[in-house]
Amino acid sequence: MTAVEIAGTIDPRWSTLGDLLAENLASGAELGASLAVTVDGEPVVDVWGGWADMDRTQPWHGDTITNLWSCTKTVTSLAILILVDRGKVALDATVATYWPEFAVAGKESILVRHLLSHTSGVSGWDQPIAIGDLYDAPAAAARLAAQTPWWEPGTCSGYHLLNYGHMLGELIRRIDGRTLGRFVAEEIAGPLGADFHIGLPDHDFDRVADVVPPKGLSIDMSAPDPGQVRLKTLTGPLGDPRESWTPAWRRAEIGAANGFGNARSLARIQSVVAGGGMVDGVRLLSPETVSRIFELQSDGVDLVLGVHTRFGLGYGLPSPAVPFLPDGDICFWTGFGGSIVVVDAEHRLILAYAMNRMGTGLLGTTRTAQYVDAVFSDLHSHY
Repeated sequence: MTAVEIAGTIDPRWSTLGDLLAENLASGAELGASLAVTVDGEPVVDVWGGWADMDRTQPWHGDTITNLWSCTKTVTSLAILILVDRGKVALDATVATYWPEFAVAGKESILVRHLLSHTSGVSGWDQPIAIGDLYDAPAAAARLAAQTPWWEPGTCSGYHLLNYGHMLGELIRRIDGRTLGRFVAEEIAGPLGADFHIGLPDHDFDRVADVVPPKGLSIDMSAPDPGQVRLKTLTGPLGDPRESWTPAWRRAEIGAANGFGNARSLARIQSVVAGGGMVDGVRLLSPETVSRIFELQSDGVDLVLGVHTRFGLGYGLPSPAVPFLPDGDICFWTGFGGSIVVVDAEHRLILAYAMNRMGTGLLGTTRTAQYVDAVFSDLHSHY
């Protein structure tokens, strides 16, 4: 196995993480990737390496970005929580308070917290629906407003795979007047200096490392599927990772799945949560609102994922589905193929991982678990 050099900076106390990245790049487990760790908002790891393309002609640079899939949801959640913190939206208000058209077909009592915790009963679109229909966010949101829930709202979770950002984004548009992408740019990424985009400008296209699709499904379609919620969600609409290569996908605002960034920008944004709502003098949330993230909203087998998950408000919490995460004041979420952002509020630590070679794990891959294990091993060795 030929040694591979990685670029960036790393505190020697966290060298295990850099070594792992170099090993995975050398073995071919990784094509290109970036890793970041911050403690108290300060970067202790900011490394990258490998290739941005399948033909291995373009190196992965420090400003390379990629589609972060469902890690995007953590930024969308943060956007809503900012409005909660400002008193513009109440978690226990009905969605229809802000979006009157939503109050039909059995959705009258759905609360804002139900959208944030994947318990609304609306985890996808009724057929017929195609990926291209998601690119018109207001029209796609209107379709969701007309639907009947697929299970009783608030009773359990069913992962809102692709529509999470359409519903929460529509709330932002109704309350604030800005689209989700603009809100994130002006209220989160801009103030924090984070290279993260929901709705990628054309001039940034040449910095994108297109994802390499995995082989096979990570969700067991043979498992029991009450009410066919899993099937309806995964086919409403049916996605293909290669769609993220297209200009239409990149330009769209899909707050569940098409955030473009890297480990550094993801860690920078979520350092706000680890820091009690503030990083480097920029306050986005109060400590009280941050604490709400960790309030348990659901605890059981998710109707879509088919595994035992726990959701707080806008973030996942440690559960049997993610055995590589330690217990504690931790919230997180993963992206399709293995990317992850982990918030350890007790130690004011963030780990973020972004890559282009996707794996088949449901909530993280073998590589994801390796990086998480390395970070928490080094944390407990040195702090």
